[in-house]
Amino acid sequence: MATSFPLTDTTFSSPRHTTHYWQAGPAGGPLMFFLHGWPQIGLVWRAQVEAFASEGWHCIAPDMRGYGGSSAPLAPEVYTLEEIVDDMTELHDHLGASPAIWVGHDLGSPVVGALAAHHAERCRCVVFISVPYVPEGFALPNQLPLIDRELYPADQYPDGQWDYYHFYLSHFDQTVTDFDADIPATLAAIYRSGNPESVGKVYRSAIITRNGGWFGSAHHAPAVQPDPALWPSADFDTLVEAFRITGFRPGNSWYLNDNANIAYAYKAPDGGRLRQPVLFINGEFDGLCDITHNRFGEPMRGACQDLTVTSLPSGHWLPLERKAEVTEAMRSWLEMKAL
Repeated sequence: MATSFPLTDTTFSSPRHTTHYWQAGPAGGPLMFFLHGWPQIGLVWRAQVEAFASEGWHCIAPDMRGYGGSSAPLAPEVYTLEEIVDDMTELHDHLGASPAIWVGHDLGSPVVGALAAHHAERCRCVVFISVPYVPEGFALPNQLPLIDRELYPADQYPDGQWDYYHFYLSHFDQTVTDFDADIPATLAAIYRSGNPESVGKVYRSAIITRNGGWFGSAHHAPAVQPDPALWPSADFDTLVEAFRITGFRPGNSWYLNDNANIAYAYKAPDGGRLRQPVLFINGEFDGLCDITHNRFGEPMRGACQDLTVTSLPSGHWLPLERKAEVTEAMRSWLEMKAL
């Protein structure tokens, strides 16, 4: 019979950084790390953490650098992948450093990929959700050659679905101000379930520059109710309170370090090739990152020795939209790989 473990939170501090993290499961169980992306906190993984903890895994879901209760310095240059990977290796050492399973969603995926490439001994296997591995570094210059130019002609959409990324680089202060103007509304607007009818159509992230920002001339999010199918209401409230403290500047700063992240990727052994078992969970109607309707998965396919791809009917927020299905996809893969 599975044992239920309550989700608890604690903090680990080193001289260089403080990481707040959520955990569940037996302290002596095998380690499984869940790394969130933008704009999230560790609670995005509640469903998966509670499920795997009940099966004997010691599950760790940190608030990443710039989020929640973790350190959120102001300087954008401290949000490089190398700094964030160092945060995770310190936390891993604190928890015993036994080889772990590392799971990443959204911008958590590039962290997992970089950690697996630079510190292979720490990784039994890796799981990328929504954002595939890019061995040359997750950076705008590396995404542009992979854009579907039938859907996004270069003369109309030079940055394709990554237009929002370009807008961050060119209008950083505005993006922060617009998101911070009404934090509950911003988060409610960002977290919407995917729509299968969006497949093959221009995604909302491709027209940010054309609209003058995510929210256009209003410069604040529209008044919408949170999507109850995604965040449990109490967790959404915790998310909102976390962003009331940090604002969006630290999290958005993750996008400002392309050159440093590319240079870091090129320092990885073996060209960043991953020899651990790798699972990629794809959202079939994720207009940003789906790998079935474009070339976005090609670098990952070339760099992973043992790759399994699973697609689920979902938009971008897979851990929230398909809570049980993501858990089952991971569970069945771990059993198949005898991990």
